[in-house]
Amino acid sequence: MTTTGRSTAAHLEHVEAPGSMLTKPAAKALAVFRIALGFVFLWAFLDKTFGLSYATPSARAWINGNSPTKGFLSSVDVGPFQSTFHSIAGNPITDWLFMLGLLGIGVALIAGIGLRIAAVAATAMMAMMWIAEYPLAQHTSKGEPTSSTNPITDYHVIYALGTIVTALTYAGHTWGLGKWWASLPIVQKNRWLI
Repeated sequence: MTTTGRSTAAHLEHVEAPGSMLTKPAAKALAVFRIALGFVFLWAFLDKTFGLSYATPSARAWINGNSPTKGFLSSVDVGPFQSTFHSIAGNPITDWLFMLGLLGIGVALIAGIGLRIAAVAATAMMAMMWIAEYPLAQHTSKGEPTSSTNPITDYHVIYALGTIVTALTYAGHTWGLGKWWASLPIVQKNRWLI
């Protein structure tokens, strides 16, 4: 990248609505999208941790000694990696990585900081969950219908793309801490932290 390219990129990181085509209403819409998407991840963390009785009953809460991954991963019955997912189901390392991922992605998106890291982490997490649910399959290993409605683009893909869009559009600069975060010396030296 040329010096002019760097100064243009640096300039775009400091404006409310970066890019010549992004309007202020579009930046606000992206901020709402970023916060809502962040809440999807944060809510999953909170429900699995405390058993808020939505997807996770209180008795199966992580805080009560239960595994947030065991139920889902041990019931994987499609795709070429069934045995792999069964073998890591309920493993404390798997549990901690999954839960820290949900928390970190959710907080980063809601706060508008570290969106590049959040996008990479969310994309990796959603790719693994897509593989676990394997929407390409029409039937489980037992021959039952999988209920897959779209073999390629499901909510995992949309969530991953959403985090990528928020990172690439500097969505944390509007109604978030993105501008402040981008001005920190460590972030100035390590642009991947934006």
